[in-house]
Amino acid sequence: MKNIIVGTAGHIDHGKTSLVKALTGIDTDRLKEEKQRGISIDIGFASLKIDDYLFSFIDLPGHERFIKNMLAGAHGIDLVLLVVAADESVMPQTQEHFDICRLLQVKSGLVALTKKDLVDDELLELVKTEVSEFVSGSFLNPTPIPISTKTGEGLDKLKSALVKLAQSVQQRNTRSVARLPIDRAFTIKGFGTVVTGTLVSGTLHLGDEIEILPEGISSHIRSIQVHGQSVEVAYAGQRTAVNLQNLALDKLYRGQVLLPPGRYQPTRIINCSLELLATVPKPLKNYSTVRLHLSTSETNARVILEKASLDPGAKQYAQLKLNLPIFALPGDRFIIRSLSPPITIGGGTVIDTTNHNKHLLQKLYQADSSERLALIVEARAERGITVQELAKVTDLTMSDLYELLSGLSHRILRLEDLLFSKVAYSKLVQKLVTYVADYHQQDPLAAGINRELVYQLISRNRQTAELVLEKVLQDRLLIAEKELLRLPTHRVQLAAEEQALTKALEDFFFNFGYQAATYKDAEANISADSQLLRKLFQLLVRQGVLIRIEEFVFHRKHIEKLIATLRQLEITKLDITTFKNLAGITRKHAIPLLEYLDSIRVTRRMGNEREILKGAEEC
Repeated sequence: MKNIIVGTAGHIDHGKTSLVKALTGIDTDRLKEEKQRGISIDIGFASLKIDDYLFSFIDLPGHERFIKNMLAGAHGIDLVLLVVAADESVMPQTQEHFDICRLLQVKSGLVALTKKDLVDDELLELVKTEVSEFVSGSFLNPTPIPISTKTGEGLDKLKSALVKLAQSVQQRNTRSVARLPIDRAFTIKGFGTVVTGTLVSGTLHLGDEIEILPEGISSHIRSIQVHGQSVEVAYAGQRTAVNLQNLALDKLYRGQVLLPPGRYQPTRIINCSLELLATVPKPLKNYSTVRLHLSTSETNARVILEKASLDPGAKQYAQLKLNLPIFALPGDRFIIRSLSPPITIGGGTVIDTTNHNKHLLQKLYQADSSERLALIVEARAERGITVQELAKVTDLTMSDLYELLSGLSHRILRLEDLLFSKVAYSKLVQKLVTYVADYHQQDPLAAGINRELVYQLISRNRQTAELVLEKVLQDRLLIAEKELLRLPTHRVQLAAEEQALTKALEDFFFNFGYQAATYKDAEANISADSQLLRKLFQLLVRQGVLIRIEEFVFHRKHIEKLIATLRQLEITKLDITTFKNLAGITRKHAIPLLEYLDSIRVTRRMGNEREILKGAEEC
């Protein structure tokens, strides 16, 4: 069964509601006030099954005061049924509704010429000609179908025309993310809170966890109905009613959107292509405030144009700054209306909901899904972007998103869920390597640069920095030695004076044996520049020639000799006294030395004794 959403548009009292009732048997005027006043105030709903097509009619109110209600229903329609009364022909709301449907880029539709029974044949032919000229060259079939809802004349022809148009309607994408803009919210006794809307994309399943934006309200789907029938799954293109679990009615309103949880965020910025109707009497000035209607939502918006103004009939790239947050995705169509007088003046297409520049907007506007992903990743330059961040600006499912990304491997580098354009990544790595090379040049005695400094250069985001550095190390562009990083070609090379000073340091600590001197002892006894002496001392420690244990410094050869001696002992345990006698040292040196031997698993403390571990690690 192919689902088709049909919107009835047209001037007040031209017979839209009567026509829907004649077609479906359903009176879409459900409100008491509508019955009393004899006019449609809010959107109404009905359905009609013909062959393998299920037509869902959204009856749009025709009065100019209720255009905002009309707009809430017009966003998801596949076909327009423009209703024109034969006794009045084209009227102001005929024009405005027609303009709205064109701006929303409805693909096709037809004209029903109602109240045929109220005019003679000559006037009917005149009105048919006038209407044909009015819609000529548009998305509407230029041949109106005369109808009388009183006699039923023309209804069968209208049904046939609807079926013919429905054959060319492109099915909604059920593979994309589920999105249900809410146009009604109410309670049903025994069921609780229900929201309705046109499921514009994806599928909804019984039991699904959902989120309602812009507020970020969480709930679960308790039950689903499509045209009054309970179903377990609702598909894109269907009028859908969703019963929400444990959710109060006062939290819901027209303009919210039901979505999968945790993926999206509302926005107060919309970058767009903006078109002004040719019939608007004056240009739209920069920084003007307009009323924005997007999907079922509405809010005031400040228009920031490329130029000082937008002329009637012209287009520009623009940015809309919204008074209230709404949910929008690239590709969404919208309508703008002036505040005073409240008339439709234009519309456009959402390109992006971030602060991208004009040059990028032009590319994004013309791009397909794959190219769009590449452009957004490239725009993030050396900052990179996560897959989750990228998902926020597309309605692609995660599986489809990953599939498109895999096809962009020639342009995009993926580090787990972090994405870089390959050009930007190469620039970042080159900057990183240059930074480390400069560090080596400035401090040739340093074995490398601290890892934390490199993280800060890569990104403020620690996870991003770690992923990039991991890739750099895998590619051996840098070498890691504990917390230090160096170029693969970097080696510490000492001048003759530095070599002599290094040997003096090494000999100084070697001569103390197990008695161990401190670095302060070395400073007091070796005549040299203090900064250079400390660097050379640190170099010997990093190389493992000297071993610093608390404040004491031991030469590696003495530690190795002590370990060998312990391994050769016939005893398996020793106390502090035995150890002091063995090494010929006092308790002052014995305690830190034993603790060091414990740390490298040469010994293991057991109360007041140490067990000698024969499979000990090297120092």
